[in-house]
Amino acid sequence: MELTKRPRRLRGNSSIRKLVRETRMSPESLAYPVFFVEGEHIQREIPSLPGQYHWSVDKVPVLVDQCLAHGVSRLLLFGIPDHKDGCASAAYDPNGIIQRAIRAIKAYCPEMYVITDVCMCEYTDHGHCGILTGSEVDNDKTLEVLAKIALSHVEAGADMVAPSDMMDGRVAAIRKTLDEHGHQTTPILSYAAKYASAFYGPFRDAAGSAPAFGDRQGYQMDPHNAKEALKECDLDVEEGADILMVKPALPYLDVLRRVADRYDLPVCAYAVSGEYAMVKAAAAAGLIDEYRVMCESAVSVYRAGADILITYYALELADAMRKGDIG
Repeated sequence: MELTKRPRRLRGNSSIRKLVRETRMSPESLAYPVFFVEGEHIQREIPSLPGQYHWSVDKVPVLVDQCLAHGVSRLLLFGIPDHKDGCASAAYDPNGIIQRAIRAIKAYCPEMYVITDVCMCEYTDHGHCGILTGSEVDNDKTLEVLAKIALSHVEAGADMVAPSDMMDGRVAAIRKTLDEHGHQTTPILSYAAKYASAFYGPFRDAAGSAPAFGDRQGYQMDPHNAKEALKECDLDVEEGADILMVKPALPYLDVLRRVADRYDLPVCAYAVSGEYAMVKAAAAAGLIDEYRVMCESAVSVYRAGADILITYYALELADAMRKGDIG
């Protein structure tokens, strides 16, 4: 048989396969989510997220050294305060858990790039992402608080803020406040298309942020909708977002692709806690090869259009990229 076109010519060995890869990744595109808690000498494994930890602020050197050893220099910070109330006052306290964590990271390693989650669910006594009027989250009252939280993070030294609340107008409110206080160059990573997903379960356990009543479907997106995600992204672009996020990652690769095709801003995907926990559980049961599934899942996210990946596997993926198993 005479064949002139043989795709297998470019699959013959590892060198040629790596040479012609269409999807390229590097550790510089990874961000690692970390959870800070009050107290001292705490590096406590999170039961719902095996291999992930609650950290006290005094353990920052251990955390940072571990990340840098793997080539990861971008962190996304979440805080779990001791005090919670109806207006999330601990979230914008200059001496709050996240504000102290930011200062500690920057004091120990100024080049570590710090992104902060801007939301209220970990800080409210009702577990919702905003101020309540009755039993409903009041969108417009929440905006002022979100802007205060973002400003407090930046004043503590955060390099970027990432609002995850899904209130209408929150990017504009944060941008206006940051600009008015001289922080025009601080970028906003918007959780633009954040779905009301069942994949957040382990995170809510880790962050103690489950709603005390109801759910978040009134402000997070319906999983059935893709065109709506583009509307949300359009609004955030108009309001001044610098990076757009799709969350979760794997269940919404189609949305990620649409967002990447439509906008010229960097696109981020968040491989959320449920995605991580499922792989861990299946691997612990001996059903899958954890390393290969981790790598293949990440490749799918980048292939769908992500420029940035937030993932609990950031350290392991960075090693895989440097080894050339992916990347």
